[in-house]
Amino acid sequence: MSDDIAIKVDGVSKTFKLPHEKNSSLKGALINFGKRGYEKQQVLEGVSFEIKKGEFFGIVGRNGSGKSTLLKLLAGIYTPSEGHVQINGKLTPFIELGVGFNPELTGRENVFLNGALLGFSRKEVATMYKDIVGFSELERFMDQKLKNYSSGMQVRLAFSVAIRAETDILLIDEVLAVGDQSFQEKCFDYFSKIKKSGKTVVFVTHDMSNIERFCDRAFVLDRKKEVNGLYSIPEAVSIYNKLNHEITTELGIEDRKKDGIYIKSVKLTDNENKEKDVFEQGEMLSVEVELGSTLKTSEKITVGLAFHDKDNINIAGPNSLGQNIDSAAKAVHYRVKKIPFNMGEYYLTVAVLDGNGAKQHDIIDKGVRFFVNTPKVHHGKVVLEDNWEIQ
Repeated sequence: MSDDIAIKVDGVSKTFKLPHEKNSSLKGALINFGKRGYEKQQVLEGVSFEIKKGEFFGIVGRNGSGKSTLLKLLAGIYTPSEGHVQINGKLTPFIELGVGFNPELTGRENVFLNGALLGFSRKEVATMYKDIVGFSELERFMDQKLKNYSSGMQVRLAFSVAIRAETDILLIDEVLAVGDQSFQEKCFDYFSKIKKSGKTVVFVTHDMSNIERFCDRAFVLDRKKEVNGLYSIPEAVSIYNKLNHEITTELGIEDRKKDGIYIKSVKLTDNENKEKDVFEQGEMLSVEVELGSTLKTSEKITVGLAFHDKDNINIAGPNSLGQNIDSAAKAVHYRVKKIPFNMGEYYLTVAVLDGNGAKQHDIIDKGVRFFVNTPKVHHGKVVLEDNWEIQ
């Protein structure tokens, strides 16, 4: 392994033996004697990549893809069933934070205990104690026993101690899932500092915004082995999001029969009239609203749409006022020439109102889910059609 490589993973596979039911009696043991007492579960297969020194490296994947197992292999907690893991430098795992803490000791005593486990002398821990407590924001609780701490408080204290470790490589596994926003921002500031310091960081998270914010490259890990590999950040984020939205989600929109004027169905299609729920930013999107009516005479109607993001913010709300549509229409199409939305998940509300847009006949509230993908990292809610001029 060359000197500029911090971690090398070469053809690593990991298989666990899952035991069947334990025999709780001598009779059960005799009955099952000679029978296979376990089954094999392969979590990782043939994983290979190299991480450069000073790189902030992401590992992303859906639940059950083997991310935590891979991190524990890097930490030396597990050994590979096949292949090799090589580490070039001193490594500190920020996984299962709080291991080594004693619930019967106070927070103060646990700081010194954990510091000793990291290789610091008592004098060294005493010197950094004030900074550790200040970072954790737990000043008022340091003389309480750890068993009285919430899980979030324990993680905060453990993280505050762990970041003092003198190390070349850090492994971080979703440790920021617990804690309020101000503490998480402290952690992000720390990430920014270590990114500039030249330390190597391996970061496992489901939060793609943090992958975009910190990581230089990322490895995508999934049960679909063909997507496993090393990617640029935009590519990794795009693949991860596609994996999470590859199955069309039906939210109960079927042919609907109602009295009066009603919505029968809603479809999203592309410029080839192909129905789908994953679109590329800048692609054409067509909303087809199929209408039904039990009225004997027709009347003017308005079709209204609302595009919501996953935070329930209304991004756009077009309607057909002034389009002279009446209830005899079989379907109404609304086309977005170029989708301006940034990467993310969106929900569409469709409503049918009277000709003035005042009285509501029918509504399907956030009943259509779709996803917008983009190969390039953008910020904000929408992507503008723009250009730059220099004078």
